[in-house]
Amino acid sequence: MDEKPLVLRSPEQFKALGHPLRHRLLTMLRQRPATLAQLTEALGSTKGTVGYHVRVLQEAGLLRLSGTRTVRGGTEQYYAPVGSGLRVHADAEPGMGTRVMISTALEEMLPSAPGQPELTVLRHLRISPERAGELVGLVERLGREATPPDEPDGLAYTLLLSLHRADVPALPPEPADSEFSDNSDTCERKG
Repeated sequence: MDEKPLVLRSPEQFKALGHPLRHRLLTMLRQRPATLAQLTEALGSTKGTVGYHVRVLQEAGLLRLSGTRTVRGGTEQYYAPVGSGLRVHADAEPGMGTRVMISTALEEMLPSAPGQPELTVLRHLRISPERAGELVGLVERLGREATPPDEPDGLAYTLLLSLHRADVPALPPEPADSEFSDNSDTCERKG
């Protein structure tokens, strides 16, 4: 498998990833290359259904043929993802990649189990584009450093890191003649 992530930019790629089964196939194949029969067994699906979705992923440039083997006079094809992960190109349709990645993470999220680590944090920031660029660099480094090699007996986790523009309107400035006090539990406006 390539060590660099696949950079997503085409509508066909986003459309292919928009189907939960196709994203699940791509994620499964990050473990190792597999045949249609192996994918079908792991998913508990039919070979026709899995074959269709593999073909869509191939046509979108997300999967590649990685090898073959001869079995009982026939040939089995092994499929692997193109690239080590997914990254959205800066010129992609605004918001499209972010929506696909977040909805994918939601689709594969399991209920929290006792004793298993889990963390979700949502922060809204008001910062300059320059500071946002610095944070993008930090998020990229964290994404690289926080992804150790797969453990064969490990559990599946998703690490979704995103810094994106948000549709959060700015409040107008506070009037100069008002007094505002922040009481730890309540906020009061005086004046």
